[in-house]
Amino acid sequence: MAAGGFPKGFLWGAATAAYQVEGAVREGGRGESIWDRFCRVPGAIANGDTGDVACDHYHRWHDDIENMRDLGLTSYRLSISWPRIFPQGKGHRNGKGLDFYSVLIDALLEAGIQPAVTLYHWDLPQALEDAGGWTHRDTASWFAEYAACIFNALGDRVRLWMTLNEPQCAAFLGYGEGIHAPGKRDQGAAIEASHVLFRAHALAVQAYRQVSPTHGRIGIAIDVHPMYPYSDGISDREAARVADGRTNRWFLDPVMKGTYPEDILSLYVKNKVAPRVEPSDMDLLKGNPVDFLGLNYYFPQRPYASDAGGFLGFQYAENRGWPVTEMGWEVYAEGLSDVMAQVRRDYDNPVVMITENGAAYADERVVDGQVQDDDRIEYLASHLSEARRAIQDGVKLEGYFLWSLMDNFEWSFGFSRRFGITHVDFHTQNRTWKKSAAWYRDVIAANGAAL
Repeated sequence: MAAGGFPKGFLWGAATAAYQVEGAVREGGRGESIWDRFCRVPGAIANGDTGDVACDHYHRWHDDIENMRDLGLTSYRLSISWPRIFPQGKGHRNGKGLDFYSVLIDALLEAGIQPAVTLYHWDLPQALEDAGGWTHRDTASWFAEYAACIFNALGDRVRLWMTLNEPQCAAFLGYGEGIHAPGKRDQGAAIEASHVLFRAHALAVQAYRQVSPTHGRIGIAIDVHPMYPYSDGISDREAARVADGRTNRWFLDPVMKGTYPEDILSLYVKNKVAPRVEPSDMDLLKGNPVDFLGLNYYFPQRPYASDAGGFLGFQYAENRGWPVTEMGWEVYAEGLSDVMAQVRRDYDNPVVMITENGAAYADERVVDGQVQDDDRIEYLASHLSEARRAIQDGVKLEGYFLWSLMDNFEWSFGFSRRFGITHVDFHTQNRTWKKSAAWYRDVIAANGAAL
């Protein structure tokens, strides 16, 4: 490692997701996604916003790649829109959709930017949701067919893959809490969906090994939250253990060990919400390990014991004066190195990527037409410093993908939250660097030594 910097060849990236930036939801043969439908539910999205146009990346990708080149990115994390490839989720394949991504990949490579492709970032084809969605066991097989199609079409050029983005959010926010598409509120359905998502992940990894056994690497992006008990009391420490099991271990253990955490599975069995697991499912997970683990980190959580927590027996502490982002998320950079240390300890020190990390702020201070987002710079600098410290402590960290390349459609928050280092005027679609973009360019140019 260079003095004060990061290892040679470290990937410096930024990330987006298809539904959040592409727009063009009715163009190029794309089918309806669950987010297209969910955005029409009154009150589901702030201000009634939709991703119909989003950042219009579908038409403006040339400019966006030029922006990446100017930033000096060495990698760009994007996702493929499943309904753009299979409008009904299966069956008829849309050649125009494949062509769009093929041209995009070629342009990224020509610009010297390595594409890092996520197969699923929450935009399930609505036709599959109508058939049961992620609670339907066959959805995993349909996902594998879609994945194999993408591997065959792009695998000769893409060397870095992720099967799923944040399966916890897809399952629990979408099927349990109802604040993400498809808007269901059933904890049993959420837990069942998480299992079907794991099957989909393993089947996609299996398909990748068959199609492209030596060309690249495949992993998954999981959101992680270090759990700090709100007090040193025994009950709060127990609450933190259960919270860690439900939020972290339930999603890390199947991918990294091929098993479910026994304490959480027993809890779900006791409360009659356990997923339907066949013996072959766990064999499938054990037999298809990942090449790297993607970690999405934004904030820690501080659980405390509470009867109001339901059968899980915990709640999360509300703000007690610590700094927060515009999302209300606690700013705690040490949590990044802590959670990477946990992964190193519990999962035999795998290769990891920070596949998302960033912050939403109001971005209200503007000087000479540029957003002066010093708070975002401070957030990013502190987290990158912790990432560097983790490497020094032995974590096999190989890349960092800032969330996000540009302001975009922020799910149920619509356009009311801005994570980008590039400002987007959603009326004109003009892109303008924030102060943080120039800062990140300099960090990349110095391979982190400028921190």
